[in-house]
Amino acid sequence: MRTAYDIDVTELPLRAKELLTSGHRLALVAAHHDERGIRVVYLFVTGPPDTRTELHVRLDPDRPEVPTLAHLSFPAGRFEREMRDLFGIVPLDHPLPRRLVRHFHWPRGWYPMNPDAGPPPAFGEQEGPYPFLEVEGDGVYEIPVGPVHAGLIEPGHFRFSVVGETILKLKARLWFVHRGVEKLFQGRSVAAGLPLAERISGDTAVGHALAYCLAVEEATGTEVPAGAQRARALLLELERIHNHVADLGMLCNDVGHGILNAHAQRVRETLLRLNKDVTGHRLLRGGVVPGGAALRTLPDPALLKAIREDIGEITGLALGHSTVRDRFTGTAVLRTAAAREIGCLGCVARASGIPDDARVTHPFTPYGTRLDVPVHDGGDVLARFLVRAEEITTSFALVEEFAERLTAPGALPAARPRPGAVAGTGVGAVAGTGVGLVEGWRGTIATRVELAPDSTLTRVKPVDPSFFNWPALPVALADTIVPDFPLTNKSFNLSYAGNDL
Repeated sequence: MRTAYDIDVTELPLRAKELLTSGHRLALVAAHHDERGIRVVYLFVTGPPDTRTELHVRLDPDRPEVPTLAHLSFPAGRFEREMRDLFGIVPLDHPLPRRLVRHFHWPRGWYPMNPDAGPPPAFGEQEGPYPFLEVEGDGVYEIPVGPVHAGLIEPGHFRFSVVGETILKLKARLWFVHRGVEKLFQGRSVAAGLPLAERISGDTAVGHALAYCLAVEEATGTEVPAGAQRARALLLELERIHNHVADLGMLCNDVGHGILNAHAQRVRETLLRLNKDVTGHRLLRGGVVPGGAALRTLPDPALLKAIREDIGEITGLALGHSTVRDRFTGTAVLRTAAAREIGCLGCVARASGIPDDARVTHPFTPYGTRLDVPVHDGGDVLARFLVRAEEITTSFALVEEFAERLTAPGALPAARPRPGAVAGTGVGAVAGTGVGLVEGWRGTIATRVELAPDSTLTRVKPVDPSFFNWPALPVALADTIVPDFPLTNKSFNLSYAGNDL
């Protein structure tokens, strides 16, 4: 159930506080340029039952300002900084008003999401270097890492303030790969938007495509047949498995057990080949389509059983090896209270004792009794390893269940129109809009779309769980040692591209 309310901007803090106090979380904030001026949409969600509440506020086009919600919600403060950088909307009394998305060589006063922004002007040193917090004292020194790294990972700058090997402070600076994804969606047809959604974060093609399609289907009043929804759920679990397996192996590699990593990557290669058989693409692109799903074949049960046993053996060897287990245990602990305050999602949150999972709170198809959401409260690398390993077991059970209930591959039954299933108040608050919430392998993905009368996309706002989880990495690394960084970073395995839209 989604409900939308047009409210005055002065009501925003009180209404937001009421929703947060009642157990909602802020999933998304999206700014819009309408004919009537600037509008900002705040999406709050909770469940079960699946509940979505939108607050729409209209701003003075001559002075686009909103009262900050940063004192109520840490994610809200980050969304507000993002809006300021891309739209020029000022969050009044924000406790951390400096730039977030736009690096300091971006020109002052140029906001790329504004309709009259035009092509990007020449970049230059407009506001000086990024104001990193300097930690001073006897024996304190800094270690700058990146943004260009030796491996194939995406760019990100990490600045360590340390004494000896102990990390006093870590600052992560991202948005080196900002691609203007939200702008690229504008004016596209629904079909043309799908390939872009699949590439928001390349390892999460199914998750982002599904969130996009669910949003479009709600906006167009399209009812997707049960069989197609089951096929989508199957693909979502296949994506979870091959990513988690890779992480298990690379975590072992980061503590010096390269042979286990080699076997994990061997298994992942088998899974990628299975993906190609199922959808025609190793990363499962093309499997989720607006209104349905398209499968070339169903996974072979015997192959699934063999892969599951192979992964179980690798996991057992890792956990049974004293060096691996000891290195994981107690490393980079993220306490439950910190994870909750930051707004963490997915396996990072569940490893810190927070059980939230969109398959439970916002299900798009019945999951039955085989959905067992693993939760650990240790908050360390071991807990994040265990959550992944146990989620793989659950995902295999779900894949088998959904495959058993799918009679044949190919294009599944056509979608059909249905009456609008959203309620709201306020002119223009609901028509042609939709929201998709999906538990991707990193956590809950939220996508909100608005369509023009001709069904072209006027606004698409995707939010990857990495946007919520990146701030937790420095918190977990406080008072650890510098050699813990690669291992901890891999235990979070956050997306740069998913964050740097």
